[in-house]
Amino acid sequence: MLYSSHGLYVLMDAEDQKLSVTDKRDFDDLWTEDVFEFFLWPDERWPVYFEYEISPLARELVLLVPNFGSHAKSYGWRPWKYEDERKVEKAVSVRGGTVKPGATVTGWTAEVFVPYALLRPLQNVPPTPGTTWRANVYRCDYDDNRPVAWKWSPTGESFHDYENFGMLVFE
Repeated sequence: MLYSSHGLYVLMDAEDQKLSVTDKRDFDDLWTEDVFEFFLWPDERWPVYFEYEISPLARELVLLVPNFGSHAKSYGWRPWKYEDERKVEKAVSVRGGTVKPGATVTGWTAEVFVPYALLRPLQNVPPTPGTTWRANVYRCDYDDNRPVAWKWSPTGESFHDYENFGMLVFE
């Protein structure tokens, strides 16, 4: 991850043997197939965080996830006016194969730029040197019809265990 005065840059790379995806659309349930995910919780005073998912086919899911009480847990809100300076910029590349559902590959990479304009109304945005955010990064792989997941910071049973996200310190 890198950051600038305009937004956050995230690069995710994984080895893989097969693109276990279908032709889902943007904002579909991408987590049920091969996907990279990252979560940003900029201000621990408020139990609301940002979630971004991207598939090897460059499909995306963009959410703000509120956690106010048991009824709101893990339900997210899609951005309104998701365009222009509020839209995520993204690129996906595949190694050792073609970009299509079920393709045999050796890996894939996703590059994502999240503009701070999209992260509003979250607090503590944009970061300045010394700012701390909670965050996590995940990789889900569904080769052989069984999910395998990797996480940067260990959580409980759910990826949405935001209180166990790791720490990002901006320099």
